[in-house]
Amino acid sequence: MIDRYIKYIRDVRRYSARTADIYKYALDDFVATMKLGDDVVSGLEPNIIRAYEFSLMNRKEPLSPRTVNLHLSALSGFCRFLVKEGVIKSNPVKTVPRPKVAKRLPSFFRKEAMDAYFERTDIYASEEFLDMMLSEVSPETVKELYQKRLARIIISLLYGLGIRRAELISLNISSVDFGRKVVKVRGKGDKTREIPIIDALCEEILLYLKAVEALVEGERSLKEPLLVTYTGRRLYPVYVDRVVKSELSAQDGHTGRKSAHVLRHTLATELMNEGAD
Repeated sequence: MIDRYIKYIRDVRRYSARTADIYKYALDDFVATMKLGDDVVSGLEPNIIRAYEFSLMNRKEPLSPRTVNLHLSALSGFCRFLVKEGVIKSNPVKTVPRPKVAKRLPSFFRKEAMDAYFERTDIYASEEFLDMMLSEVSPETVKELYQKRLARIIISLLYGLGIRRAELISLNISSVDFGRKVVKVRGKGDKTREIPIIDALCEEILLYLKAVEALVEGERSLKEPLLVTYTGRRLYPVYVDRVVKSELSAQDGHTGRKSAHVLRHTLATELMNEGAD
């Protein structure tokens, strides 16, 4: 039954693979903790779910209220699915009190910090830097220069478009419409949206694509990844996280941890400060 639910949220509800994996882990943990075996439905009672919640908060390494709520959300979604399928009559998770979660203020970089970063790395986005990279004969130096170029475009796109890490990774060359100056992004729920891009970012993307074509010694198809590692591989989450942390670690004016999502918060904060809804 759990596998049917996971298939449903993947294929019908279009949840991301990561979210589906988290829900699967939470449901399997519920079954294992409460020793339900193959009869998961028998455990969908308020008193059993409350006992499970208590066990999460009192483990050797207790889970945070936010994580406990995530486990309960997975159970609640599963129960809603079972109600829809006619397996149970109501959602028992609704009757279980949840732990209070402290409201967390979003982390963001101050505008001056981002301005300082782009001023410091502006050379990596220039035509002169591209010429320098293409004229270099040492493979080790070419790799180093390309990685600097890639790091700059990663930060530029995350900050300039306000997109999520997974959305950045999934971009293909065809995602960028240079004529209309928009980027097509496929986000949560498999929904597609278009984000306008300014002229400077358009130029930066074009120069980056030239750098990649020089590395692979030929044109790439529109279906290929927009951003790739030095070996030509599509970016992956850990790579993006490392870049964001290393690129922005020296910047002052930051209110919390350094991650790709913080740049999304940063753009939203700037827009709100300028009077956007």
